[in-house]
Amino acid sequence: MIGVFDSGVGGLSVLREVRRLLPTADLLYLADQARAPYGERSLQEVRDFSEAIAAYLISREAVPVVVACNTASAAALRGLRQKWPAVPFVGMEPAVKPATHLTATGKVGVLATQATFQGELFADLVARYGNGVEVLTQACPGLAALIEDVPPDDRAAADRLAGHAVPLVAAGADVLVLGCTHYAFLQRALAERVGPGVTIVNPAEAVARRVAAVAEEAGTAHGSATTAYLTTGDPARFAAQVRLLLREETQAEQVVL
Repeated sequence: MIGVFDSGVGGLSVLREVRRLLPTADLLYLADQARAPYGERSLQEVRDFSEAIAAYLISREAVPVVVACNTASAAALRGLRQKWPAVPFVGMEPAVKPATHLTATGKVGVLATQATFQGELFADLVARYGNGVEVLTQACPGLAALIEDVPPDDRAAADRLAGHAVPLVAAGADVLVLGCTHYAFLQRALAERVGPGVTIVNPAEAVARRVAAVAEEAGTAHGSATTAYLTTGDPARFAAQVRLLLREETQAEQVVL
């Protein structure tokens, strides 16, 4: 079984790609909606939440554990690997490296939560891959929470994301990195608003390829094609969100961590 977690529905964009690559794998998705959004929490809070979720997924024999949340990855991924060295963790990171290879202007824009930018992971990415390229950052407060309950073509949410992106484009960025898994559901709408001269990089596909490779090594890449949806919040609400975003009928289960 492969475990995937996020603060809410954003990680479903990663789950979708994992399931495309591993159609017979058994997947366990946990949304920590009772404590979302993570982007407005302190880094220590996110670390604590992530450790509790990881412990639960490990108790369910999930291998690997996918941290399908940029904020949690930035705050907790390094600590999770130290705490459970025998467990393979796959995390999210803003796709700064591929973005630097795509830019013609030498300027890359990153859209994410403030907490993502505060984590060690982002600073390390810029230090390693940002040489010769200007990395422009833009926090999008409240956007992940808004995306929780709207369809992928929601005009207000797309306009709000575009409102954060336009200043980066105006400053010369010709590549935009989606640094929050929630934003992936608005990728098409954002592309329409910023125009064909701007490349949008969504790391979900690359992360899914890494998950597939790790799962093959761990022997969890193939199973009975089941997907279980768990939430610390309202299961009826979460099932409705899965239906809205993945067009899938499901029964969600509430868990207490």
